[in-house]
Amino acid sequence: MTTETPPTAGPRTPTWPEEFAARYRAAGWWRGETFGTMLRERATAHPDRTAIVDPATDRRWTYGELDARADRLAAGMLARGIEPGDRVVVQLPNIAEFFEVVFALFRIGALPVFALPAHRETEIAYFCRFTEAAAYVIAAEHGGYDYRALAATVRAEVPTLRHVWVAQGEPGECTALDDVRADGEGPAELPAPAPQDLAFLQLSGGSTGVPKLIPRTHDDYIYSLRGSNELCGVDEHSVYLCVLPAAHNFPLSSPGTLGALYAGARVVLSPSPDPETAFSLIAREGVTLTGLVPPLALLWTQAAATTAHDLSSLDVLLVGGAKFSEEAARRVRPALGCTLQQVFGMAEGLVNYTRLDDPEEVIVTTQGRPISPDDEIRVVDDADDDLPPGSTGHLLTRGPYTIRGYWNAPEHNARSFTADGFYRTGDIVRLTDTGHLVVEGRAKDQINRGGEKIAAEEVENHLLAHPAVHDANVVGEPDPYLGERTCAYVILRPGAEPLKPFAMKRFVRERGLAAYKVPDRVEFVDAFPQTGVGKISKKDLRAAAAERPATP
Repeated sequence: MTTETPPTAGPRTPTWPEEFAARYRAAGWWRGETFGTMLRERATAHPDRTAIVDPATDRRWTYGELDARADRLAAGMLARGIEPGDRVVVQLPNIAEFFEVVFALFRIGALPVFALPAHRETEIAYFCRFTEAAAYVIAAEHGGYDYRALAATVRAEVPTLRHVWVAQGEPGECTALDDVRADGEGPAELPAPAPQDLAFLQLSGGSTGVPKLIPRTHDDYIYSLRGSNELCGVDEHSVYLCVLPAAHNFPLSSPGTLGALYAGARVVLSPSPDPETAFSLIAREGVTLTGLVPPLALLWTQAAATTAHDLSSLDVLLVGGAKFSEEAARRVRPALGCTLQQVFGMAEGLVNYTRLDDPEEVIVTTQGRPISPDDEIRVVDDADDDLPPGSTGHLLTRGPYTIRGYWNAPEHNARSFTADGFYRTGDIVRLTDTGHLVVEGRAKDQINRGGEKIAAEEVENHLLAHPAVHDANVVGEPDPYLGERTCAYVILRPGAEPLKPFAMKRFVRERGLAAYKVPDRVEFVDAFPQTGVGKISKKDLRAAAAERPATP
């Protein structure tokens, strides 16, 4: 497994030059808010309004209750040695405690590191080791998987990991989150992070297989929430259904759960994304908007034709994470009776939306326009030269909520950012004459499987660890529901016993890789196609994968 060692000294990450920071403050994008004060203000203004609905446990927390719980948990964490700047890996499903934990960490100034429920030993051990995490927060079990066993393995590998807290279920050898909370109302005084301080670290995909950490500040991320709310019509009367994993950037901020909480709205947590579960919650809670990846959107539009649930409260369906095909996009309004809002963005920053009043043809054929007037967009060729309007090229961007560098990653930063601070997104796009972006593909060796980014190199490294494998290449192939799925081409060593595709999948899965990274298809071949200079031609492998009929 590829690893990186964090530096022992020096700045953790680049930040905005002061001239840009001053510009963004003067324009009113950065207003000096923090997540901790945001929740306190909402709880003070309307303490009895429902903030979080957790149907799996039949709980409804008001803003006042969420605020008080965050205070008590922050006090308990402080008493156990969690300090401002400490990193805490948070791997929770869609449960109310997710928000209690992250707002407690925001109050301290400690940094949540957002992990997904699908991550396993390979990813979690890396996150904990690279961030020098002080604590790890889990549910005991979820989806038939025991996270306590994972925590025990990781804790043995990471000497900085002092605490494992179980937010739901029997803690076993770990500590129950209930035992961490302080008694009473919480401390008289908590640390006060500054608006320009880091609020949390998100995870980026990437083409190398080494996840990069995305540092987001209170100021920049809250601006993205406020801007998203304005474009998506979110106010205190809105009801947002969180269907995707809560820690993912899309359901967190576009406008997501944090956008809904910023507006003083209600967040409903769906324990499952399937239509029956979600449709029931839409009808029961009067859900007004939600966000889906394209495969789920397709499933929902199909299921809507036969559902008995009343979906009339749903005003807006946001679809993002991967490109939504025009044909599928045209099905949304007839099937669900709501407005489609396409979303194209990245955890590093830039987010584009189609507008609610855009013509239908624009909504179904483009991926939207940027949130901010200060979002700078360049479409360039391979030499970074700007292309004429309407041309297809590499997307570069900078702006008031697009990071200036990854956390502790100088080599990545040298490749991913231009000298003047533009982020190389890795996306191939073109701009329409109305300023809308149309996504044409990816430049990096990365597969977008239903919104989950998979680095081909990472999966290849696991395949190559099999004693019978000589070489392996992983590419994406078209899939009508996922957008792309993974196909692994494998060459066996001379004299090796023949293997079945399921054996390779099982081998990769047993190495602790997240389930969505296990190849969807494995093809055994004698050789790989080559370019004119003798390099392996992934272009030809992709073409071959696209032409083959789907097989297990």
